[in-house]
Amino acid sequence: MIETIRNAWKIPELRKKILFTVFALLVFRLGSVVPVPFIDSNALSQTMNSMGGIFSLLGAMNGTAFSIAAVFALGVQPYINSSIIIQLLTVAIPALERLQKEGGEEGRKKIAAITRYVTVAIGLLQGFGYYTLIRSYDATTPMLDTAGLPGWWAAIVIILCFTAGSAFVMWLGEQITEFGIGNGISIILFAGILSRVPGAVSTMYRGIRNNMDGVTGQFNLPWWGAILIVIGVLAIVVLIVFIQNSERRIPVQYAKRVVGRKMYGGQSSHIPLKVNMSGVMPIIFAQAIASLPATIGMFVPAAQQEGTGWYTFLQIFNTTSVIYIVVYFLLIIGFSYFYSTMQFNPVEVANNLKKNGGFIPGFRPGKPTADFIHKVLNRITMFGALYLAIIAIAPIVTGAILGQSGLAIGGTSIIIVVSVALETTKALEAQMLMRHYKGFLE
Repeated sequence: MIETIRNAWKIPELRKKILFTVFALLVFRLGSVVPVPFIDSNALSQTMNSMGGIFSLLGAMNGTAFSIAAVFALGVQPYINSSIIIQLLTVAIPALERLQKEGGEEGRKKIAAITRYVTVAIGLLQGFGYYTLIRSYDATTPMLDTAGLPGWWAAIVIILCFTAGSAFVMWLGEQITEFGIGNGISIILFAGILSRVPGAVSTMYRGIRNNMDGVTGQFNLPWWGAILIVIGVLAIVVLIVFIQNSERRIPVQYAKRVVGRKMYGGQSSHIPLKVNMSGVMPIIFAQAIASLPATIGMFVPAAQQEGTGWYTFLQIFNTTSVIYIVVYFLLIIGFSYFYSTMQFNPVEVANNLKKNGGFIPGFRPGKPTADFIHKVLNRITMFGALYLAIIAIAPIVTGAILGQSGLAIGGTSIIIVVSVALETTKALEAQMLMRHYKGFLE
């Protein structure tokens, strides 16, 4: 990856793209440390860190922005939720499906515009929920300072700041996609997760020191436990890289044709099917759905009081509960199949092979070929979905056994970071190959 970046830096166009991406990420990190008005970020940070559980999911993708109520506290979550809603509606509503498939570039622009409007609406809802959550804790730990202004005015300013921040992050991601390197939303997620690495290392070091000094009542970690965690992380990284680069190749043979005095066809090729065709999106979408209980809990102040029904509801969907693990596992598998069916159409591939005189050895062109490709695709998708789900829940199970909820966030974060790094590297390599290609006439 370092060699790829070094080679890309030598190309002026790619150098501009890299610098633009770095500048956009700096802007994102700047907005992630600037708190919204009327809030004591230090008091809020202490309260959020003590809550833990499923609320950690809402802050896992944005660094410390969520815990200090920064302008970018909502991050890309409203946009991700909006994308989930629009893609599901595209499958359910024929008009949206026709707009996406037959509308061409204009149709895609309309779908993108609808997604943006829904993002703003979800940002308003989540901003109001976050303000309600802060308001419910303000009675016990003063965090709001309205400076003598009416409470409703402070609420409007805070909610609009959260909504504007989420809309700006969405726009920033689109700019990175268009003028930078890789997928903008994924790059922003990548930056948000990496910003938590220094804090995680500091926590691990402090745990080792507490264990050596015999400090009780705090997080203690033996030195061999830290070594096992590092080895486990490295093993997960190696496995992710191996699976991400794995593919199933279906052989294709093209029939020979005689046109005049020339013979065409007769060569062999293959159809590459990625083991993890959907990439990291099932993880991102499953995590967005898994954070819904915490989002609902924001709107209900009683959810923060022990003994209430809403509090029990949040505890059932805690990151270390069995129900949460099962739901998270099934969501990853479901979204993996959803994305594979959207990205790869076996019937269309079989028809294209038939038109071009190609066939898969042992299968007749047309429906038998489509059925065979569909069968292979289902098997590969199941393997890739199980791989994603197991890698995602393994740290959750380990954290539940060891009593460390932070590991529940770590496994998913590793998958996202490694997958985004691989995809961005491939995007750089593809652009370098395109610029170095001189054609057949030179």
